[in-house]
Amino acid sequence: MSLTNSIDFSMKKIIFVFMFSRKKILLYLAVVALLFGFKQADEYFEVSKNLEIFSSVYKTAHTDYVDEVKPGEMMKKGIDAMLASLDPYTNFYTESQAEDAMIQRSGEYGGIGCRSVKRDNYIFITSIFKGGPADKAGLRVGDKILEINGKSFVGKMDEDVGDAIRGAPNTKASILVERAGKQVPIELTREEIKTKNVTYTGLINSETGYIRLDHFMIGAGAEVRESLLKLKAQGIKQVVLDLRDNGGGLLHEAVNIVNVFIGVDELVVESKGRSPDAHKTYKTLDPATDPNIPLVVLVNDHSASASEIVCGAIQDFDRGVVIGRNTFGKGLVQSVRPLAYRTQMKITIAKYYIPSGRCIQLLDYSNRNVDGTAGTIPDSLKKKFTTRNGRTVLEGGGVKPDVVVALARESNIATSLLKSYLIFDFATEYRSTHEQIGDIRSFKVDDKLFEEFKQYVSTKTFSYLNASEKALKQLREKAKEENYIAELKDDIDKLENSINKAKAAEMDMNREEIKLLLQTEITRRYFYEDALFISSFSNDADVLKAMEVLRQSSDYNTILGKK
Repeated sequence: MSLTNSIDFSMKKIIFVFMFSRKKILLYLAVVALLFGFKQADEYFEVSKNLEIFSSVYKTAHTDYVDEVKPGEMMKKGIDAMLASLDPYTNFYTESQAEDAMIQRSGEYGGIGCRSVKRDNYIFITSIFKGGPADKAGLRVGDKILEINGKSFVGKMDEDVGDAIRGAPNTKASILVERAGKQVPIELTREEIKTKNVTYTGLINSETGYIRLDHFMIGAGAEVRESLLKLKAQGIKQVVLDLRDNGGGLLHEAVNIVNVFIGVDELVVESKGRSPDAHKTYKTLDPATDPNIPLVVLVNDHSASASEIVCGAIQDFDRGVVIGRNTFGKGLVQSVRPLAYRTQMKITIAKYYIPSGRCIQLLDYSNRNVDGTAGTIPDSLKKKFTTRNGRTVLEGGGVKPDVVVALARESNIATSLLKSYLIFDFATEYRSTHEQIGDIRSFKVDDKLFEEFKQYVSTKTFSYLNASEKALKQLREKAKEENYIAELKDDIDKLENSINKAKAAEMDMNREEIKLLLQTEITRRYFYEDALFISSFSNDADVLKAMEVLRQSSDYNTILGKK
């Protein structure tokens, strides 16, 4: 066979093989498409069938149940139970709930600028927004609400107060409160209230700035940027960003906050879901406000979602040191979808992945435990990733801080004093008899004031069981059950007396802790919520550790893996 014929034969063979392979591929694709079509048809049939069953159950319950059924309430419960089987973040909102959710996302509403809590049968003001209508009108923390707009609010719920005082800006409201045993009428004008994302910006010392971020609503990134510029104008050389107890919010605001410290065109977070529309990447868009200033980010177990994107990205880029305790571990993305009759649904559509490629989601809602609870990601499935400088980080368990700070456990007596509102009420009484307290940083609760507080507590109905008393109570009950009480009674009584003697001295044993709580609550009555932060700088374990790390540049650089 000639060379030409050989080539011709080979080409025909190649073409034949190609055409045969092409037919196989097309046949394969057709089979896949057919199977996919069958799968889709099966899914649509299942959806249609179950909707019909659900509708039948709903109609039958409404028409045939022995007692009257409220259709709206029953449907809401059914929807809530159905969505609860997915995850805690997928929720249905009625029309009124949808409006409240929109207010929470925007942070804007017409109101008077205060918060309250129900205690026993009354509503008490617990915080006042500085410069807001309530503040201007003279409302105070600790005021007991008696009436709103001439209607008694004794026995009402806290949400009833919100409904009554919210309204269009520039409209009037009247509140009758009880203060120091006297009735005080308050007249005020509602304003448009804008909840701040950054709730405090200030100096820890002359070189160190502090930014407290409590929300990720619209404008959070701009507020952090403005706060940093304000602090830089005051001459700071380093900054602490506090994300503790921040449960998250808008994802794009997390990206904007990272952009304050990280330069342009850096991938901050990527979302991946079942739908192609859920697959998105989010990059920084602008030059950093300051890409070099030494930075510490504070987190704890209540730092979640957007907070974890910020601290996780800062950690992955080795841009700052993360200090505190392991974060919550919520790596899920929600989207709000409009439904019929002005209702809404907030639905989880994706998981997010931070710059190193890790997902910080802790709980696996797709694989439930036997008891129905979500399982945690097994250690065997926690993959290792690396930061920009090569440090090892793990996925599937929140963000582990670079420096872990163990907090001292709050004493039983302090917890009980807080829960019983005795510290709160003492501060209210103190404010009614002291018009000024001087500078916030110089005010201290001395031994004399502490003794006054002890005397105050002795006049109130206050009792609590510590761990020893609870154990002793169980022992006494068990001894009665097993008929040993006669033999053990004297010994149990002696133990009880010893515990009571020790308990009587418990306030003195925890004197410094209680004094700090009193100091914070009293200063809050004069300096609003700023007092929560300023008064804590000298004793906050996380802040003190941040200052220690920032003081030693070598330690700071070593932690970040810088050479």
